[in-house]
Amino acid sequence: MNDPQHQFEDLIAARLAAVRTRIAAAERTYGRPPGAVTLLAVSKTQPVEIIAAAVKAGQRDFGESYLQEAQPKLEALGMENLTWHFTGAVQSNKTLWIAQHFAWVHSVDRLKIAERLNAQRPAHLPALNICLQVKLGAEPQKAGVEPAHLPELARAVAALPRLRLHGLMALPPESADFTTQRHYFRALHEALQALHEQGLHLDTLSMGMSQDLEAAIAEGATLVRVGTALFGARPRKA
Repeated sequence: MNDPQHQFEDLIAARLAAVRTRIAAAERTYGRPPGAVTLLAVSKTQPVEIIAAAVKAGQRDFGESYLQEAQPKLEALGMENLTWHFTGAVQSNKTLWIAQHFAWVHSVDRLKIAERLNAQRPAHLPALNICLQVKLGAEPQKAGVEPAHLPELARAVAALPRLRLHGLMALPPESADFTTQRHYFRALHEALQALHEQGLHLDTLSMGMSQDLEAAIAEGATLVRVGTALFGARPRKA
């Protein structure tokens, strides 16, 4: 009989395999090439042990939202063989550590933050990969650049030499209706296409989570951010 640690690792491996199966099935259903969608494991509020089990099962991309919580995880698990994505709100007084330790930031919605990340990105590291967070619904609690201001911000961020603008991210209003889910994801895809037409050739749509990843993949997601389906309900943050 497996000991509790092996049972725990087997559980995480099984959940990871199930999510990858969902992604592959959605790719087939909606005519996406196999492997077109990257799985980002949202590990915020999860302990190092759970993340280590996912690493053992082959997961390499992890998303963190709270800097104080992320720091010991990156120190414990390392940066060389894993890709760390910052997905939370970026505060001005936290940009230095983010610029020094993360490979991706998905939540840039102001030029001031982008300029700080650019100035603080160490010269010996590759350019910091950036997604601009776009506000898709009238939800005051959610951040994001208004779609009308997106082209101006995108051009300004694309010009910063220590950043590499890859694409767009959104947290649309929650809905259990598949058609409604697709509506919001389609709006983000159309925003990306509009930037293409203005000469900004971007390649990333960071959208879709545990409950709506199929709708996101149907509308062109290249990266889905999954937490609950991998790790279970998140512990309540203190």
